[in-house]
Amino acid sequence: MFYAILAYHEEEVVESWTKEEDAALMTELLQINDRLVREKRLGPAARLGSTQGAVTLRGDGAGMVIDGPFTETKEQLLGFYVVDCPTIEAATAIARDLRRANPSAVYEIRPIVLYLPGAPLEASDEK
Repeated sequence: MFYAILAYHEEEVVESWTKEEDAALMTELLQINDRLVREKRLGPAARLGSTQGAVTLRGDGAGMVIDGPFTETKEQLLGFYVVDCPTIEAATAIARDLRRANPSAVYEIRPIVLYLPGAPLEASDEK
């Protein structure tokens, strides 16, 4: 069974970290990622860019593109992991590992009811 582990944090807090603080956190998180890869449990994972650079598509028909997400929340979705686990308890255990590395983050664990694997993403210079 696949589960999404959604990582929430206060974007202002994350953006206030020094390069050294951010690198130290990423080192810890990548150790967990490496373990999950060895266990063949990790699917796609991503750190999302700032909500300041995001747009939202909403409305009828083709929709209207508006700047940024408009959520009335203190925390923003800043990243996600897709993990392959036999139970939600096993996925929650992985989220606990992530939280030990980043104790101020909030992790939401959800079952994925449809997963369509695709081609790997390649970085592009297009903006």
